[in-house]
Amino acid sequence: MAYISLRRVVVLAVLQVAILAFLFTRHGHGHEAIARSPTPTPTVDRFDAGRALATVRLQLAAGQRPAGSPQLRRVAEKLRAKLPDAHFEDVPVADPTHPLRNIVGRLPGTQPAIVLGAHYDTEYHPKGFVGANDAAAAVGTVIEVARDLKAMKRPKDAPEIDFVLFDGEEEPFPTNDFYRDALRGSKAYVNAHPGQTRAMLLLDYMGNRGVRLPREATSNARLWSTVRVAARRVGVGAVFPNVPETSIIDDHSPFLAAGTPAVDFIDWSYPVKDTIRDTYDQLSERAIDAVGETVVELLRTYK
Repeated sequence: MAYISLRRVVVLAVLQVAILAFLFTRHGHGHEAIARSPTPTPTVDRFDAGRALATVRLQLAAGQRPAGSPQLRRVAEKLRAKLPDAHFEDVPVADPTHPLRNIVGRLPGTQPAIVLGAHYDTEYHPKGFVGANDAAAAVGTVIEVARDLKAMKRPKDAPEIDFVLFDGEEEPFPTNDFYRDALRGSKAYVNAHPGQTRAMLLLDYMGNRGVRLPREATSNARLWSTVRVAARRVGVGAVFPNVPETSIIDDHSPFLAAGTPAVDFIDWSYPVKDTIRDTYDQLSERAIDAVGETVVELLRTYK
């Protein structure tokens, strides 16, 4: 789960009903102004959305997967096996009885690296939450992008690409400071790899039907423009409308705090976020394909 920026937290707590309407009309350019036509079909075929969805099903079969849980550790072993040259990196935690670990895969190239990331833990509440779009679809997409790029011939001067699945994105207890208490895996990665990342792409809510991904307000504008160019080249520019999104605290935030250009692919209008209705039937193969092809094109050509 990502969080809306702290300056809105009090409003969200006090005016829960009103804020729902606000989230669809923020800044006068909300999601009601975004065309919700069917997701376009890419004009290229480099990314296999069907295989990405198979990885989604693998995760959901384990049920709820909060950070530090035995079921998440079992899933982590299966996800690591799907990434190139992958290893675990421990995430420092206060409670050693519930150890956390990021999964890091790598395609070699020039330094510093580009990071493509998503979180693979789920919320511990509500009971039964399986997180199909938060963020199993993103994890499946990261893994499939890695597989497809590995099969391509890349230029000798292409940058290294690190594929990072973050543990502990979700807060372990109720909190009024999400940045402080959550984002444990991404903060640990940034601390362990200072100066080693040239750009960061975060996938979060991006697999839902009718997905639209405006620029999240804190995301780096220049990098987001590069994303939109890649989307247009593969025929899915409509998925990335040129309208603003509100500020959201997410796993890209520690990278931004460290001075790394980073962007968040997140459809904050996803209607069943943070509920037990975030299940497989909410996902769209066309949405995952559109985002996956965009990311492959961007990373295939990034300098």
